[in-house]
Amino acid sequence: MDKQNIGSSFDDFLQEEAMLEEVTAVALKRVIAWQIAEEMKAQQLTKAQLATRMHTSRAALNRLLDENDPGLTLTTLASAAAALGRSVDIRLAPPHGAAKAVKARKGKSAVKKPMKATEPVCC
Repeated sequence: MDKQNIGSSFDDFLQEEAMLEEVTAVALKRVIAWQIAEEMKAQQLTKAQLATRMHTSRAALNRLLDENDPGLTLTTLASAAAALGRSVDIRLAPPHGAAKAVKARKGKSAVKKPMKATEPVCC
């Protein structure tokens, strides 16, 4: 017996409720904050040390690391990345549902393979 999905996706629900952009922004910020915290651990850096490297205050760094605060400027992100010896890789991607199967020239179906992420991935 074939089971098929009935109804819409969670993304569709969030879009209908006008919440998709906000939820996406918070999710991206959580990933970025986690990546920065993990790199700080790997380099055994304290918040004070990273803030000094970034030429900013600990309060500003705390806002950057606050996963529930989606406010983040590209300047702050670039500064944190540089202070950690990393770079920022930002790209626009097609919507999640856009990677559906497509017909190949010879009539065989093909699925687009997702791109491999490079560290650090954000946005």
